[in-house]
Amino acid sequence: MSELLNMLSRVQAGDLTIADAAAALGEREIDLGFARVDTERLKRRGLPEVIYSPGKRCDQLLEIAQALLDARQNVFATRVSDEQVAAMRGAFADLTYHREARAITIDRFAGPTVEGCVSVVCAGTSDLPVAAEAVLAAQRMGARVELVADVGVAGLHRLMGHLDLLRSSRVIVVVAGMEGALPSVVAGLVNRPVIAVPTSVGYGTSMKGIAALLTMLNSCAPGITVVNIDNGFGAGVAAGMINKRSEVE
Repeated sequence: MSELLNMLSRVQAGDLTIADAAAALGEREIDLGFARVDTERLKRRGLPEVIYSPGKRCDQLLEIAQALLDARQNVFATRVSDEQVAAMRGAFADLTYHREARAITIDRFAGPTVEGCVSVVCAGTSDLPVAAEAVLAAQRMGARVELVADVGVAGLHRLMGHLDLLRSSRVIVVVAGMEGALPSVVAGLVNRPVIAVPTSVGYGTSMKGIAALLTMLNSCAPGITVVNIDNGFGAGVAAGMINKRSEVE
């Protein structure tokens, strides 16, 4: 509704023609030839179109980002390369580069405001890029996010000091590589939904995250949901959606 009122105000002020407003209201996607930008996703899912950057040329990334901004939507590009960051900096002076999360955001319009805390628990510092991606994704959905880093099972005493925070969170994302045991430990201590994220961090027999994935899928602690290897983005979005539902209820 706020988008509609804003558009009507622009028409009244003479900043937007009636024809352009009608076209914008009726347009659900922007066809760029190589991509079809979904401008209705924000209304359908509460999260706008997100740009998955690997495999895209710099000019394609720039064109998609501009299309989103033209549709009065903020930009969130994930897994960006150094080359893509340089190209985006040259085109958009107001971007923010989140180095740890390997992501770019451009915020020109109001975002969601949702109360409630999502905690992201990270086993080791090598898991931080995946955890940072989860943090950013949940924040984009309006959640207040607390990161608890380097509290893996090799030193469980480090986790115990954060129990009050975890127990007050609406949902917890737990990111771990190696043997992937941390989500089971966390889930055994709290009465909150736990989303487990296996990472590809570990020595040879970790099989690039498969060992952690299997551990999480076979957890003895009930109530754990598992996402794909290194999928911090998916975990952050799921946590943000759970947080939103908790706010409504």
